[in-house]
Amino acid sequence: MKQVYLFKYGLTVLLLICAISVFAQNTPFTGKVVDETSQPLPGATVHIKGTNQTTTTDTKGIFSFPNNGQSAIVVTITFVGYDDLDKTITATDARATIQLVPNQRSLNEVVVVGYGIAKKSDLTGSISTVSAKDLNPGAVTNPLQQLAGKAAGVNITTVSSEPGVAPSIRIRGITSLSGGNDPLVVIDGIQGDLTTLNEVPPTEITSINILKDASATAIYGSRGAPGVIIVTTKHGVAGQSSVEFNENTSIDMATRQLKELNASQWTAEANALGVDPSANHGSNTDWYNLLTRTGFTQNHALAFGGGTDKFTYRASVNAIDQNGVVINSDYRKYIARVVATQKALDDKLTLTMNVNTTINNATYSPIGVGNAQYTSNTISQAYIARPTDPVYAEDGSYFVDPNVFHYLNPYAVAKTVSNDVNQNLLFGSLRADLDIYKGLTAGWFGSWRKYDQNTGYYAPAASTITDAITYDGVAHINNDHTDEKLMDINLSYKHDWGKSHFDATAVYEYQIETFTGDYAAARGFANDIATYNALQLGTLTDVQNGDLSSYKNDRRLVSYLGRINYSFNDRYFFTGSFRTDGSSVFGANHHFGYFPSGSLAWRIDQEDFMKDQAIVSSLKLRGGYGVTGNQQGLKPQGSLPLVGINPNSPQVYFAGQQIPNYYPSQNANPDLRWETNAETNLGLDFGFFHDRLTGTFDAYSAKTTNLLFNYQVSEIAGVVYPSVFGNAGSLQKQGLELSLSYAVIKSPDMTLNLAGNGSLMRNKVLSLGGNLLGQQASTNYVGWTNNGNGPAFLVVGKPIGTWLVYKHTGVDANGVETVAGENADGTLPDLSAQSKQRYDAGQSMPTYTYAFTPSFTYKNFDASMVWRGSGGNKVYNFVREDLSLLENIGKQNVLASAVATGIHSTPVQSDEWLESGAFLRFENISFGYKIPVKSKYVSSFRVSLTGQNLAVFTKYQGGDPEVDADGGNSSGYDNGNFPRTRTISAGLNVILK
Repeated sequence: MKQVYLFKYGLTVLLLICAISVFAQNTPFTGKVVDETSQPLPGATVHIKGTNQTTTTDTKGIFSFPNNGQSAIVVTITFVGYDDLDKTITATDARATIQLVPNQRSLNEVVVVGYGIAKKSDLTGSISTVSAKDLNPGAVTNPLQQLAGKAAGVNITTVSSEPGVAPSIRIRGITSLSGGNDPLVVIDGIQGDLTTLNEVPPTEITSINILKDASATAIYGSRGAPGVIIVTTKHGVAGQSSVEFNENTSIDMATRQLKELNASQWTAEANALGVDPSANHGSNTDWYNLLTRTGFTQNHALAFGGGTDKFTYRASVNAIDQNGVVINSDYRKYIARVVATQKALDDKLTLTMNVNTTINNATYSPIGVGNAQYTSNTISQAYIARPTDPVYAEDGSYFVDPNVFHYLNPYAVAKTVSNDVNQNLLFGSLRADLDIYKGLTAGWFGSWRKYDQNTGYYAPAASTITDAITYDGVAHINNDHTDEKLMDINLSYKHDWGKSHFDATAVYEYQIETFTGDYAAARGFANDIATYNALQLGTLTDVQNGDLSSYKNDRRLVSYLGRINYSFNDRYFFTGSFRTDGSSVFGANHHFGYFPSGSLAWRIDQEDFMKDQAIVSSLKLRGGYGVTGNQQGLKPQGSLPLVGINPNSPQVYFAGQQIPNYYPSQNANPDLRWETNAETNLGLDFGFFHDRLTGTFDAYSAKTTNLLFNYQVSEIAGVVYPSVFGNAGSLQKQGLELSLSYAVIKSPDMTLNLAGNGSLMRNKVLSLGGNLLGQQASTNYVGWTNNGNGPAFLVVGKPIGTWLVYKHTGVDANGVETVAGENADGTLPDLSAQSKQRYDAGQSMPTYTYAFTPSFTYKNFDASMVWRGSGGNKVYNFVREDLSLLENIGKQNVLASAVATGIHSTPVQSDEWLESGAFLRFENISFGYKIPVKSKYVSSFRVSLTGQNLAVFTKYQGGDPEVDADGGNSSGYDNGNFPRTRTISAGLNVILK
């Protein structure tokens, strides 16, 4: 009986255990994800480690996975704005509650702000940060290419793809007419210009911070008005030895070739217009294709580094080999870099050394040759050349038509002319930082930049260039040297008490730049063997005035600056700075300039009233005001009275002898002073839904006063030259900027981020007059760049570079273009800048820019794109104008569209040649894959494929709508440029352990 009872009891227990086991095996794994306040987090990503199973939490923060007989699983929970968390969930957990921790890394991220660093959350000024992972990939030969489209208000323009020619950059448009608009570049504390930036290997950049508003840039005082670019490069990491190799190889193809008449079309049109048959030489030459090729670029980089807690180092070498799409245009760049850090005195003393050397060797397409009405280079000459002209004459020499004035064979120029530029650049620095006592630190910093450029030019008679034929070859060499030394001594102090934080920095800085150079030219060579390397072989009787020259000058800058930062309760922030600069380039009465700034920030998200909501995750309001200066466009002796050799009459006879004819070449101006830019900026940094959506909005207004410009004056007593470089007039610019980023997907295996930015800009000339040398200078209409050869003007009350053109009305019976306001005989009553027949047809500078930069990753695969564009401006198409005049067809080619317009000649510059400069460019697309490698020697192995400048959508009829439209020497004019290229590149990145 007992046995039966035990049997039944045991069987019952066994069945119960089995039932519980089965129930447990079939119970799903569930959990609830909450934030730091125990509120549910809907949309969090939950992934079972080691599987491809992923889900997201519902509106109550709950997730669930089916149970396939497991006793436990390990899940990874991710949510934007929070640290990733691994959690083990057992089958017996009814519902696991998982609390995520806010991710403070983005808020605590350190940003270099000039003479120091700050947490991103503490910033009070307008600063854009682009990290290495967000820089544009591909065939990059200059770091500016990596920034295109990445920051609101930062416009990077690649006017041409000529090897060795860097893009231009404007931060919030232009601030000066003549004072210079290139931003200051600071590389690991070393101050320089865009040339210095070109010395940085693109693969060695950690981050780029762009200081945009005056409250941020005022710390650099006299050099901060156009903005500041701060580059932080890679350094060695203690305990992490590594070797990194980067390889990128690309092919480059010219895009948007202008459509011209071919040989048969040209012949038909020439016959119809009655061109003398002697102009038709019966050939069929495609000059453009003859002079272009498929370009090829290689970029190799090797870096290694490591160290201990006391000493770290990193060294790299970089080589770029580029063959341009135009024959005989090549570029070679070699960069070597070493940075090392040593700690001493119980880690209280830190020494950092940085040495960077660069060699650039370039062969450029010759310019300034031929008879083009616009920029005369190899490609412009290819467009001019008649398709019926042969390349070679019957005797095998290069063909020349003696009936065409200054005839040029573009193929002969490309094959025979030497136009070489060699640059040797060096910059280095040494920094010493000493912790003195409880937050008190003293520092010393010294840097040295050297820049040597040697240019050699030789054109043989075979080049068909007129002067080369006349003189049996022409040659010149030009040497320019820049030596810049900078030293600063700084003292900083930090202290926290209670909820308050305070830090202060004081700096004394001294800088000296020395410029030297020489020029020599020769003509008449017996042969072409030595080219420009033996000028003494030239003929002495062919020496001309100006063939020999040299110069030496210098400029000095001494500065005193101070900055304080104060914050309370991590909510309220204040930054104030004051800088005094004294420069030798200004007049005796105004050597010193004073540049104050102040800015405030309020982290609204830290207030108590923001804690009980889950929509706004971060919110900071910023406001600032600052004054900056500008001296870029000033020559070292710009305020002194100077004399020189009269170029129109270099020598005179006196007492029977020939002597140099000196004449006054510059007026004295002791009142030459700093050009200043005062700017107010209001900004808002925000994040929603736990920073899944983040963005920045800025509004600014700036006014530049004491404009540096070359003003016209009357030659009265004490005024010996008809112009003076002085201060008069003012400009205003205003703008809005918006940057947005939305994390659509963020999981361990997949991310999708949509990002973009846009800016609106407008500017206005407030005045162009003032008192100069005792005179009232009034220049309300001034030609804007392009040497005044065009209809863009500076007009009081209108935007910079306003187009004042004549209205095109048609063509008369003789093929002459007609415009509104003509007299009955076809003449115009007034051809001046103030002519009432001109009208305001727009402006040369864009009023808006935008970019769209999405990115995607899936496991080891990644992809990114950059679309960018601009508009609101117009471009004067000098190239189309010159190639559309049928009167020239006897001596050159014309566009196919010229036949339909029927314009034989044009007496003025009309809106017929003014076109919209708006465009949308498919700038970059890149695909990468990190190949899984299980090796004790290889840490990472990644391959990539990138396309650059794949397409441009525009109504512009020229080669490219993106001309120099923001303050360059040809602002708003299409004068003909080296072709833009489309690039396809393959890359390899290998990191060894």
